[in-house]
Amino acid sequence: MVLQAEEGILTTSGKRFLVATAVPAERDAVAQAFPGTAREVRLPGGTLHRITGAHTYDLLAAGVGPALAAASTAAALTAAALHGSPYALVVSAGIAGGFRPAAPVGSLVVADEITVADLGAETADGFLPVTGLGFGTVSHRPPETLVREVTAATGARSGTVLTVSTVTGTAARADALRVRHPRALAEAMEGFGVAEAATAHRVPVLEVRAVSNPVGPRDRAAWRIGDALAALTEGFGKLTPALESWNPHEP
Repeated sequence: MVLQAEEGILTTSGKRFLVATAVPAERDAVAQAFPGTAREVRLPGGTLHRITGAHTYDLLAAGVGPALAAASTAAALTAAALHGSPYALVVSAGIAGGFRPAAPVGSLVVADEITVADLGAETADGFLPVTGLGFGTVSHRPPETLVREVTAATGARSGTVLTVSTVTGTAARADALRVRHPRALAEAMEGFGVAEAATAHRVPVLEVRAVSNPVGPRDRAAWRIGDALAALTEGFGKLTPALESWNPHEP
């Protein structure tokens, strides 16, 4: 993928999509699904890798964790809005831990619910989500029609993808998360932050994850990051027609 640097250019054609990953390796894996040349577009607070054809994809390495992901995504959304070129959709994408046996290593997961798993309070009776404290939100739901179309195009599983600020490292915590979130397929660190930024801008959001390791005890020798990145590339190669044909006015 060839990069050409351009300062703050936001002119586009067709629909515009913002794809937010945590790190450059994930961004580059997504980019490999597209032919042609990418332009580097520098914005206050971030740099986009723009791929332009009939539709435009802005790829953003937004940073690790929900806070930085939200801030970087919000900066890109604000720049687009100020230039009169809003996005049709924001996609949070990358690798993730998968809950066994539903989401094995190498599989692709599409969120039908993006849920923050550790925003709240510990109590004598267990964890209390922030909504139980009387404020905030803990979940965002991507458009149902789009989730169906993307899962059909890719063969991915759909379910809840959890966002955590601390990656699970024990079997006990993995079990506790599954008890609280029985539909959970995967956990990652950015989806809810990206979704919060998208929701603030009234832009729909989707989360797509390729599983690199099981959720539970940390065994780096068992991680398959390369396989997961390859699955992410393959998945985007299959799902982009579904994004481009999707009607944003459908639920």
